[in-house]
Amino acid sequence: MGQMYFHRLQRAGLAAAVLAATAFGAAAEPKHGIAMYGEPALPPDFVSLPYANPDAPKGGRIVTGEAGSFDSMNPFIVKGAPASGVAALTVETLMGRSYDEPFTLYGLLAESIDTDADRTWVEFTLREGARFSDGSPVTVEDVIWSFEKLGVDGHTRYATAWKKIATSEQTGPRSVKFTFNTPDRELPLILGLRPILKKAQWEGKDFTASTLEAPIGSGPYVVDKVEAGRFVSFRKNPDWWGKDLPFNRGMHNFDEVRTEYFGDSLVIFEAFKAGELMSYRETNPAKWASNYDFPATRSGDVIKAEIPHSRPSGIEGFAFNMRRPAFADWRVREALTLAFNFELVNMTLNAGALPRITSYFGNSPLSGDVANPAAGKVLALLEPYKDSLLPGAIEGYALPPSDGSEANRANLRRATALLEEAGYVVDGGVLKDPSGAPFAFEILLQIGADDTIAAASIYVEALKRLGIEARVTTVDSAQYKERTTAFDFDMTHYIRSLSLSPGNEQVLYWGSSGINEPGSRNWMGINSPAVDGLIQTMLTSADPADFTAAVQALDRVLTTGRYVVPFGYSPVARLAYSKKLHYPEKLPLYGDWLGFQPDVWWYQE
Repeated sequence: MGQMYFHRLQRAGLAAAVLAATAFGAAAEPKHGIAMYGEPALPPDFVSLPYANPDAPKGGRIVTGEAGSFDSMNPFIVKGAPASGVAALTVETLMGRSYDEPFTLYGLLAESIDTDADRTWVEFTLREGARFSDGSPVTVEDVIWSFEKLGVDGHTRYATAWKKIATSEQTGPRSVKFTFNTPDRELPLILGLRPILKKAQWEGKDFTASTLEAPIGSGPYVVDKVEAGRFVSFRKNPDWWGKDLPFNRGMHNFDEVRTEYFGDSLVIFEAFKAGELMSYRETNPAKWASNYDFPATRSGDVIKAEIPHSRPSGIEGFAFNMRRPAFADWRVREALTLAFNFELVNMTLNAGALPRITSYFGNSPLSGDVANPAAGKVLALLEPYKDSLLPGAIEGYALPPSDGSEANRANLRRATALLEEAGYVVDGGVLKDPSGAPFAFEILLQIGADDTIAAASIYVEALKRLGIEARVTTVDSAQYKERTTAFDFDMTHYIRSLSLSPGNEQVLYWGSSGINEPGSRNWMGINSPAVDGLIQTMLTSADPADFTAAVQALDRVLTTGRYVVPFGYSPVARLAYSKKLHYPEKLPLYGDWLGFQPDVWWYQE
């Protein structure tokens, strides 16, 4: 038994019980990868990821643009607005994710992973040649320190998993074992994706302070040039230790990855048209159809591509901050959802091209089929919580469509009835709450979010018909992050992309533990026993059918919670890019998502 580094005495009894139970279990066997369910699709001797081109040429550059600004190079803490790409390009994890499978990891910094059948512990063995960009070796000490530092002083998204670790110990020269105090079958994979930082870099420094000093990582790139708020340039590390790993073959092909920052999306698009940027993601299908007839597209110097995907719709829309008394009543949230004229907004902004989000896991097998009554395993999972569920969770619920007209009379009549039921009255054209105060609130948005601002403007006009005064406030990216971190908003734009293998991130998004935790992603302030319970059921399900039923039940509870006024979603990504950029014909299951651009792209004249 190796040296014990950290042991939380308050959990010693439980940890001892877990260790005793696993000591008599069948011996596990180190493997090259791990899947959430079943076995990894790729064998130990795989050549490359299936969506990477192992023969992709190296060199060249890619330049993209982002709206907003940044004032930090540390993306692992709550403070500051970090520059894009630091974590993905310069810092590695023990395992790497294949985006052609729902949730499967393969060895990266770690050559193998080992765990028991119940996943009560996990052991990683580091690769012998793993090195940080400064040439120093990645050690077990760095791994254990990174896990603790991120869990204690890092962003709140790391805290949940850290609290589930009972012990951390070095079990060999390059091996480290983590034993858990809580049943959670996803934990081995979550820990496999934790960033590994260099301990020595942070000695004597405040890790929680926002800084322009970039972390020393082991990834393919290092930060080359930075001008706060304007651009960040990453340069390929010629001595990158992992360039010959099968997992990395055909990946990270550019010599330079550069991001330019602009005030808003319109300026970004103009910079792209002028040739200053090499790739542009278009989120508006109407603009995609009408705004790309310019010289570079006509000559073939700019290519348009639609990248399909098979991931859930996720959720995007205007989120209610239920910490505000006005939004605590579900009838008020339903009334304001009725007032949002999606059909008019969609036609005005998107030429009617986007289907509406009908549930958080829509467009996937994980969808709870919310419009119909719950049945089977899903119904059985919902029954224990039926007294706390909102209308529609069991019997079925569909988002109310409008007739597309500006008047939207039928929905506004229903909204008025709900508001009256909640104690609101119209006095002189002004809607007043039960205390007699006018119903007024702020919609907080980020400068540059042009389509969202336009949607909010249409929404504000609709709310006036109910006697509600809503005002749109736009702030820069730094202020927006500060205010949303502190939950200092009434309503704001909310977007969460969801995967085909949801797990611990669901606690961060909707768990009650994050209601009063600054930096929590539970912006809405969801406090639901059903949500918490179903997430726990999902995390402890060993059978894929039980897991799917738990997610479907969760989908129904989230959707009928009326926490977000949903927008539309796109089943494809729309990318315009320089003809000098290329990507493989084989697309990953997740499409244009994490791990696609710039990871598998390359430059070729």
